Amino acid sequence: MASPALKDLPKVAENLKSQLEGFNTDKLKNASTHEKIVLPTAEDVAAEKTQQSLISGIATFDPSNLKHTETNEKNPLPDKEAIDQEKEKNQLIAGIENFDSKKLKHTETCEKNPLPTKEVIEEEKKA
Repeated sequence: MASPALKDLPKVAENLKSQLEGFNTDKLKNASTHEKIVLPTAEDVAAEKTQQSLISGIATFDPSNLKHTETNEKNPLPDKEAIDQEKEKNQLIAGIENFDSKKLKHTETCEKNPLPTKEVIEEEKKA
C-alpha cells in the first residue's frame, strides 16, 4: 500500500503542529494493556444453536398442516335463579348501608349479671 501524497494529507493548525513537534514522550507513564476476550462456553454455544433451530423451525413452519377446530364457549350467562339471588344480596347490602339509626327507639340497658363489689371479693378471700 502506497503512502498518500503530501497534498492529500489533512492540514494541521500551526499551534497544534508546534505542540506535537515539541512533545516529549518521556513524560508519559508506562502502562501495560491486557486484552480481555471472553470466548463463549460450550453451554452458550449449545443454547444459541437451540435458539436458532427454534427460530428456523418457526420461520419454516407450514400452517397448512394444522387441523381446523371448533371452539366451545365455556362461560355461559347466569340463569334467572342466580340473578335473583344476587339481587337479593345487593338489596340486603344496600339496606344495611342506607340504614338510618335515628329511627331506632331509645332503650335502657339493665345488667342482669353485675360484677361483685370489693367487699364481696374480700369476704370470699377470707373464707
